[in-house]
Amino acid sequence: MTRRSDAAGPAGDVTRVDWRVRLGVPVGLLVLRTLAATWRFRTRGAARWRADDAAGMPTLMALWHGHLLPLGYFMRNRGIEILVSEHRDGEVIARVLHRLGHRTIRGSTTRGGARALAEMIRALKAGRTVAITPDGPRGPARTMAPGVLVAAQRAGATVTTLYVTVNRAWRLKSWDSFMIPKPFATVTVHFGDPTRVTGSTPAEAEAQVARFEAMLAERRDVPDV
Repeated sequence: MTRRSDAAGPAGDVTRVDWRVRLGVPVGLLVLRTLAATWRFRTRGAARWRADDAAGMPTLMALWHGHLLPLGYFMRNRGIEILVSEHRDGEVIARVLHRLGHRTIRGSTTRGGARALAEMIRALKAGRTVAITPDGPRGPARTMAPGVLVAAQRAGATVTTLYVTVNRAWRLKSWDSFMIPKPFATVTVHFGDPTRVTGSTPAEAEAQVARFEAMLAERRDVPDV
């Protein structure tokens, strides 16, 4: 499998896609769009992120894997580069994300990690927004892998954390308690303040994991202005 970012089609040049991928993508998109058409989104604390985004500042967005579905839809059609694993399940996710107007970088902290890290840094230095689920692709849930902080530090990018709360949702019995908002749910997206990773070495970046994990768990109720 070739790993690359590609705005035109799914990242990862798959020469043989099994029936689960072929079936899962259109079915998943149909279900998602049908459900999402009924969702009501609201944001909290998004003002600083919006200012940085309008100014073209490189931003790394960090979110828990279980929150990917509502956030992927909410942030659609922005050309965000999203790190997606190279597992078969990741192939379905990557293709759905492309149809929602995202780009993808294939890899993870356990597979394709070095190349994925280099691609994230290149994208950030080019002024693009990169999103990563730092507890993916297999957990443990809500535990941050340090690569996200190393990438932000090396690219000179800020980290913006995203956290979702939903008044009505299904949660799958998966390692990440994957969240699916129910029809007509209110989905609140809590934005953390854009924050820089201090220090100049990977070890100094990795030492800040606990601080950023705490930020990722925060539900911000700051009104948007």
